[in-house]
Amino acid sequence: MHDTPSAFPDFGLTPEQRRFAVRGCYYEHPGMDGERGEIWCYTDRLSYAPGESVALHVSSTASSFGIEVTRDGGVETQVLTRQNLAARWQDTLDHCSVEGCGWQASFEFRVEESWPSGAYRITLTAEGRDGDPIRCHHLFIVRPLPTRKQRRILQVAATGTWLAYNTWGGSNAYDGITGPNRNEYARMVSTQRPWGRGFVVLPPDAPRVPLEVSMPPKTVPRYPHMEWAFATGHSKKYASAGWASYDSHFFRWAERAGYAIDLASQHDLHFTPEILDGYDCVVFVGHDEYWTWEMRDAVDAYVELGGHAARFAGNFMWQTRLEDEGRRQVCYKYRARAEDPAYRGGDATRATNSWEAPEIGRPGALTFGLNSTKGVYAGWGGCAPRGMRGFPVYRPEHWAFAGTGLFYGDLLGADSHVYGYEVDGLDYEIRNGRPYPTAASGAPAGLEILAMGMASQVEEADFLRPEDQFFGDEDGRFIAETLYGDASDENLEKVRYSNGMIVNFPNGKGEVFHAGSCEWVAGLLRRDAMVERVTANVLDRYLGRK
Repeated sequence: MHDTPSAFPDFGLTPEQRRFAVRGCYYEHPGMDGERGEIWCYTDRLSYAPGESVALHVSSTASSFGIEVTRDGGVETQVLTRQNLAARWQDTLDHCSVEGCGWQASFEFRVEESWPSGAYRITLTAEGRDGDPIRCHHLFIVRPLPTRKQRRILQVAATGTWLAYNTWGGSNAYDGITGPNRNEYARMVSTQRPWGRGFVVLPPDAPRVPLEVSMPPKTVPRYPHMEWAFATGHSKKYASAGWASYDSHFFRWAERAGYAIDLASQHDLHFTPEILDGYDCVVFVGHDEYWTWEMRDAVDAYVELGGHAARFAGNFMWQTRLEDEGRRQVCYKYRARAEDPAYRGGDATRATNSWEAPEIGRPGALTFGLNSTKGVYAGWGGCAPRGMRGFPVYRPEHWAFAGTGLFYGDLLGADSHVYGYEVDGLDYEIRNGRPYPTAASGAPAGLEILAMGMASQVEEADFLRPEDQFFGDEDGRFIAETLYGDASDENLEKVRYSNGMIVNFPNGKGEVFHAGSCEWVAGLLRRDAMVERVTANVLDRYLGRK
């Protein structure tokens, strides 16, 4: 394992600023750049088919701007440039996080039939009030054409999670300026707003969530990714979601490794489930936390009919609903049982609560083999901060590990820190030195646990004061209440300690592989040979290449 530093990085913040960076509510909003001036934009949809037009909504202190559109794949390919396009400052609705910004369209362009499926980065550049350039970035997805799809991968971008974490305008699914006292998280979030800074592009040295610090004993945890975000003007949640931190790393790696790969959004999965038809392998990566019932229906039907789903992702936690033709995502989360209309004369199975809530009746394991409520935190805060960093291997003979040289008890991906942030797991028991899902775990028939690490739902240490903890036991008590009816100390002990797993199982005529960690893509980003080999083993098997 590579040596890790024992001191936290210094981004020039005072102790008070460091504390606010973690616990304060700060966000991107019109006017935040003051006298320098600014430019922002968003597109009318998340994805487009070739031949459709993209409507770009722009608000800027400058009177004109230039645009570059670049496909962000294994190689960057510029597909469109324009200069001297008219711009103006547009008033923004106060609760734009929920209602959308309400800007008029400023410029439209056509997605050419020659543009391959993938992610397309928009860069707008204008002149600031001081004469220096001002810029903004946005992203849209070009869907694949309905042509031959055999031996091709379809990656489904985690756009539901991007929306839930987007800080632009003040509110997201975690904190914000909604509610009568302007201090609550948003139960609904809009697609009609810019992405927070860091969701589309990031410098290569931007910290990831898992700690890359070997903390001495009795060290109070810190959160370098949030400190860096505050110090550099990026979104507080840049490291939690977005193309730049997660989805991009798999897509680029796959193209560079010679795989034919297309890209779609989760909205495409929801509204046009037939987009999966014909693909040998569908892939989900990174932090992939928010799904609709319809999205799961699409994947379940695809696999049962013979499809192959590879999930290199973690935290399959929340059911959402889409409204206003997909422009608004609804998730009441912790307040679902008290506030979600689905509980008041509606269909409780569609409540925007955890998938493991008994009234929903559809645990995540039924689709992907693992449950978020049996996993969650590893490698940051006070949750296993000095943990193993990789997956301890229990079944090295499995086909997924072929050619890796791994032995029983080895750590897969420890050098690149693939195990962490948020993970998914199951109840298990050890028999003859190997883990098996318990009869009450809800695991699909035939599921094998290939590797498994430790995780926690509660920050704990006798020297940590409550003000030194980021999430304390709040999430643990919510999960205890969700699963067992109340958040008592007794029920908290049932969920306090958990795990993250790599599993594989058949489903109908198809098959699912799930490496249940948000950080699997870090192994591809950091060119970890073992992680690359396991990823290739899965893709090659599912594509029929071996």
